[in-house]
Amino acid sequence: MELPPFIKIHGRGSRNNPPNRFEKIEIIPDYEHLEFLEDELPSPKTVFLRDETKTILAKNDSPDIPFTYSVNPYRGCEHGCSYCYARPTHEYLGLSAGLDFETKIFVKERAPELLAERLMAPSWKPEPIALSGVTDCYQPAERKFRLTRGCLEILARFKNPAIIITKNSLVVRDLDILESLSSFDGVLVMISVTTLDENLCGIMEPRTSRPQGRLRAIEALTARGIKVGVNVAPVIPGLTEHEMPKILEAAAETGAVCAGYVPLRLPWAVLPLFTQWLEEHFPDRKEKVLNHIRDFRGGALNDPNFGSRMRGQGVYSDNLNRMFHLYCKRYKLNQRDTNLNSSLSIRPSDQLSFDF
Repeated sequence: MELPPFIKIHGRGSRNNPPNRFEKIEIIPDYEHLEFLEDELPSPKTVFLRDETKTILAKNDSPDIPFTYSVNPYRGCEHGCSYCYARPTHEYLGLSAGLDFETKIFVKERAPELLAERLMAPSWKPEPIALSGVTDCYQPAERKFRLTRGCLEILARFKNPAIIITKNSLVVRDLDILESLSSFDGVLVMISVTTLDENLCGIMEPRTSRPQGRLRAIEALTARGIKVGVNVAPVIPGLTEHEMPKILEAAAETGAVCAGYVPLRLPWAVLPLFTQWLEEHFPDRKEKVLNHIRDFRGGALNDPNFGSRMRGQGVYSDNLNRMFHLYCKRYKLNQRDTNLNSSLSIRPSDQLSFDF
C-alpha cells in the first residue's frame, strides 16, 4: 500500500518502500488513521549499519563505463535522488529501493585497509580506480566516517590514480590529498550537475549540494590545479534537457576542462518511484516526460542493453548528442588530454598505518 498522496515526507526523494522484487513477503503499513495526521510527516531518520565486506574493489565489465575498477565505501545513499539508478542494489540486501535506500546506509568501515591490501597484492596492475560508480562517495555519511578520504590517502601513498564522481561539494574538504594526486597527473574529479534550478534540485535531489555549490567546488578544485569535469547527468527528457547548454557554459566558466552526459535510466523499482515523483511534483508534465523517455528508449521506459542504455536511441537521442558536442566545442570542453598517469605507481615497503 502506498502512502496517501496528501501526506508529504520532507527531505526525502521517496515517499514509500516499494516491494522488493526478490522477497515473497511484503510489509504493508496500516494507514487507516492517517487522516488525523499532519499533511507532512517527519523525515525518517538515517540509520548507519556496519558492512563487513571482505573485498573493496568492484570490477566493471560494461563497455559503457570508462573505468574497470571502482570503490564504493557506502551502500545506499542519503542524497535521496528520485531518479537514482542504484536504488535497486538495496534489494540484494533484503531491503527496498525506496526509503530504505536513502535511510539505511551500510558503511564499509575497513574500506581503506582493504584497498591497501589489494594494491599491495602482486597481482594488482596499476590503473585508475573510480570512487563512486554506484553510490556517491561524498554523500553526507562521509562527513562522519571519512572513508573516502581514507581511500584517497591510500591511493596517494601508492601513487595510484583516481577518478572521483560526485555531486557533493564536500569533495573540496580533501583538496590537500587531491593536490598530492594531481602532482603526478593522478586524479580527475567529475562533478555531476543535473539542473541549475535550485528549487528543482531541492525536490529532485533533496540532500545533495545545490547547483551553485557544485559550481563553486569546480572553481575551488581548478584553482588548485586539479583537473575537473562536469557530468550532465542524468538528462531528463522533457524536464531538464533544455538546461544542457547552460550547465556546460557554467561549468566551463568555473574551470571544467571536460564533460559527459548520461540520459535518465529507470531500471526495476526506479521506474515506479520516479513516476510517483513526477505525479507528486509535476503532474502536468508527467505524460510529456514519460513520452519523451519512450522516444529516447525505442518505445520503452527503460533500456538495459549495453551501448544504447547510456546514450539512448532514435531521433531524440541523436539531437541531444549533437547539442552536447556543439556546446562542448563552443565552450572548449573535451579539448585537453584527461588520461591519468599510472606509470609512477609504487608499493610502499614500510608498514602501512590505517589510522584515518
